Amino acid sequence: MHTSRPALLTDHYELTMVSAALRDGTADRRCVFEVFSRRLPAGRRYGVVAGTARLVELIREFRFDPADIEFLRRTGVVDEPGAEWLSEYRFTGEIDGYAEGELFFPGSPILTVSGSFAECVVLETLVLSVLNHDCAVAAAAARMVTAARGRALIEMGSRRAHEEAAVAAARAAYLAGFRFTSNLAAGQRYGIPTAGTAAHAFTLLHDDERAAFASQVATLGKDTTLLVDTYDISQGIRNAIEVAGPELRAVRIDSGDLAVIAQQSRQLLDSLGATETKIIVSGDLDEYAIAALAAEPVDMYGAGTAVVTGSGAPTAGLVYKLVEVEGRPVVKRSEQKATIGGRKVAVRRHKPTGTATEEIVVPQGVPDHRPNDRLLQRSYVVDGEPVSLPTLDESREHLRQCLISIPWEGLKLSAGDPAIPVTVVPAE
Repeated sequence: MHTSRPALLTDHYELTMVSAALRDGTADRRCVFEVFSRRLPAGRRYGVVAGTARLVELIREFRFDPADIEFLRRTGVVDEPGAEWLSEYRFTGEIDGYAEGELFFPGSPILTVSGSFAECVVLETLVLSVLNHDCAVAAAAARMVTAARGRALIEMGSRRAHEEAAVAAARAAYLAGFRFTSNLAAGQRYGIPTAGTAAHAFTLLHDDERAAFASQVATLGKDTTLLVDTYDISQGIRNAIEVAGPELRAVRIDSGDLAVIAQQSRQLLDSLGATETKIIVSGDLDEYAIAALAAEPVDMYGAGTAVVTGSGAPTAGLVYKLVEVEGRPVVKRSEQKATIGGRKVAVRRHKPTGTATEEIVVPQGVPDHRPNDRLLQRSYVVDGEPVSLPTLDESREHLRQCLISIPWEGLKLSAGDPAIPVTVVPAE
């Protein structure tokens, strides 16, 4: 199956705008677009920036090849001047934004794209597609990490998402603090540790459960995880320890009342001498289910559908809006979707103890600097060329530090106000 190049991962009207702007002479006007959310998804107290480095790489590859141009001509999407312009397209502008792993709130200008109108507007769909997906997954995953209270999580949702979205979701979940992914492509592309052993089908393949366990242990050794809930869980645990011995690394339980079963399983493992054998649970877990298991003897959680779909919020609700033309602020004034004109600069304000108290956003200016302020924006692309990007592990650590910095109320899973307020300072 043919996979579209990044340039065609866009909406029709982006290119009709380019054609019209080329015709009327406005295509080269210097413009600034910003990405922000007007509100957080219901019940959320923060958002997480994710996918920016992935986006920069896609923009580097954003080209219209001859087959793309022929398709656009043939279908009448663009006229001849538009086709010629697209055939030579290269983004030559600047991209600035919040670091990956940074928290954001309503009104936070998390990405700023500057350049000619035409070269910036054609990126809109790609920018929003990447950031809306990755930010949504990262925010859900971060809430699960908080709920897990230091216990490890494995992302295992590949079968519940588009094949490429699954890889991006694994990356976003790892950035948020998940320890492993089941997705091998994510392991190859991004260096994320991968994990996995066997499904129920492997047990069902064999004549009995003990034969399946013996085969797995013979191949992988005792440092493996045996899935014990294909038939009877208690008997499955007995079979697992009988086959592997008390040195078995872990058992996994994928069904049932996990709170009760985890307690019973721990007691049974301990009675069999397997006091160091870990218990891994999975099966439609989200942040609320994980939080409900906080007091139970669970050592690792496997999350699938909920994490790759944003746990009920599959998009971050981000928009890409024109805020400046030739240095002049422009404003959308519709009642429900108004914007604030001008390029923004944002800082996070902190107490001397390091606790974040407020985000300050200044259109067309620079915030007055106070002790413990932290500038939120950094360069990603300069004159069309990507600049040095943090590693995924560095972004992961950045998010960990950000979550430590917000008031504890901001980490609650219950609905409430954003963890910190965003204050927009009027331009001077």
